[in-house]
Amino acid sequence: MTTSDVRQPMMGHLKELRNRLGKSAVAVVVGAIIAYLVRDGFQLGEFAVPGLWDLLVAPYEEVFPGDELTNIKVAEQFSVLLRLIGFGGFLIASPYLFSQAWGFVSPALSKREKRWTIPIVASLFSLFSAGVGFAYWLLPRVLELLGSFLEVNVQITISDYFGFFLRFLLVFGLTFEFPVFLFAAGAAGIVTSAQLRQARRWAVLIIVIVAAAVTPTGDAYTLFFLAGPLYALYEVTLLLIRFVLRK
Repeated sequence: MTTSDVRQPMMGHLKELRNRLGKSAVAVVVGAIIAYLVRDGFQLGEFAVPGLWDLLVAPYEEVFPGDELTNIKVAEQFSVLLRLIGFGGFLIASPYLFSQAWGFVSPALSKREKRWTIPIVASLFSLFSAGVGFAYWLLPRVLELLGSFLEVNVQITISDYFGFFLRFLLVFGLTFEFPVFLFAAGAAGIVTSAQLRQARRWAVLIIVIVAAAVTPTGDAYTLFFLAGPLYALYEVTLLLIRFVLRK
């Protein structure tokens, strides 16, 4: 095989990657526009659908009722708004983003392996959504814990709060994805269910270390609530590898 033969497939992969990244960027922009339009909520018949901003400040207002977020910089509100609609655009476009990522990988798979396309993409989206939803439920408890150490007046800026809010949700959403990659390793024959059973102690150690490294707050409470579900997902994935792949 000549150098030009190697270069041609490589250029084809790069063009494919560029096209999919471009489509993903357009999807995020469209999602951001939708997020901007619904930032203040809307009325759906008799039901009032909360906007992104209402969802953002709800955990804070639950823990610190009557204490409003502050703005100390001229462009702080505008900066937070851009990050808010960007994050909302990513969430709205996430099913399409996962499908594009899998679409880039799938040409290298066999027909038998391509049958996993829909389950894999659905699992990626479901686990990410579950992680974000769990983090959103947990956030008020974490804020209450972090605000209970000293008796001081609470004055949190909207930029600091949103940065913490975003990191917290993304950490849970992304770490909840690991069962998909573990299952893919099992499907590829890299690991077996027997090996995973024998590696339980190492799995606990690695999960705790990773959870401690990525936890935004650094407290033991959040560490436990991140490491616990991750280990439960490890055990569920082990069973799926053992029974689903064997079948």
